[in-house]
Amino acid sequence: MSTTVRIGLIGAGGIAGAHVAGYLRNPETVTFAAVADPVRENAEKRAGDTGAAIYADYREMLADADIDAVDICLPHHLHKDAIVAAARAGKHILCEKPLCLTPDEAREVSAVVEETGVTLMCAHNQLFLPAVAKAKELIESGTIGRVYEVRTTDSFFNDFDLESMGWRAHAATSGGGELIDTGYHPTYLLLHLAGGSPVEVTAMLATHRLTFMEGEDSATVLVRFDNGVIGTIVTSWAYEAADSTERFSAVGELGSLTSDGTTLSYHVRGEEPVVLELEPVHEFGAEIEHFARSVLDGTRPLHTEKEGVEVLGIILGAYESARTRSIAEVSALTPVA
Repeated sequence: MSTTVRIGLIGAGGIAGAHVAGYLRNPETVTFAAVADPVRENAEKRAGDTGAAIYADYREMLADADIDAVDICLPHHLHKDAIVAAARAGKHILCEKPLCLTPDEAREVSAVVEETGVTLMCAHNQLFLPAVAKAKELIESGTIGRVYEVRTTDSFFNDFDLESMGWRAHAATSGGGELIDTGYHPTYLLLHLAGGSPVEVTAMLATHRLTFMEGEDSATVLVRFDNGVIGTIVTSWAYEAADSTERFSAVGELGSLTSDGTTLSYHVRGEEPVVLELEPVHEFGAEIEHFARSVLDGTRPLHTEKEGVEVLGIILGAYESARTRSIAEVSALTPVA
């Protein structure tokens, strides 16, 4: 490998633009070498004047392009096949959320990554918010003591209709509804801050407004982790969160912390509250830099397939809980020996 990671982009839709912006912010570690999309106009738009080679089929790109890694920005139901193909081609992988959609897919992804030894990083961009990184540091340093509960929220007013929603409106291609899409963000954030593995989950789902969808437009989820932490997720496309709703918070034996996603404050019992003003970053630029450094240095990314599978386990458990109106076990989804 050269001094940069040569990336091939798979899928040139909307989110791919944010990823390309991330490449361009990291010229010291990333070369945008190729893009694959069956719609040539979309591929040309993403390639711009970068000189990236254009392919109609990512399998052809994997076989012919001079790349070290791929960045998967496909619709949800296509992630697993692209991961398997890239891993078998010996390419490192950055994959947009969700990692995949079913227990069988999760086992197949885990098995192929283990077998081939490639680096797989989940593109969990909100982990690179400075407020999240600082909160994780405070929790791990014991500032608020043993953590009791964590809450995460991600809600906004989605004005899509059936046509503009496209594949996201259909469970077969999205994997569900809002929870496995935007709700994936507060789920991986909850996992990150809780610091344990999820063991059981209960959920209530609703369709408040987007009735044309096959899946839910809102979800409230409770998660128990193996370290005793209880987590709450609130997420929706039906409404904007109420004023003063935190993006995330944690309470522990010594105090608490809370954030709106930009600022972070914490309060240790018996001391004055501390409010931190944090310098903003380009989330996708930071995400791409972390992926490239992980590949170049041979280090573990923040979230690999392990965390991706755990997030999927929470969401599938939530769907099972809502279906059966019960507390559901979070399956390990590990490869079958």
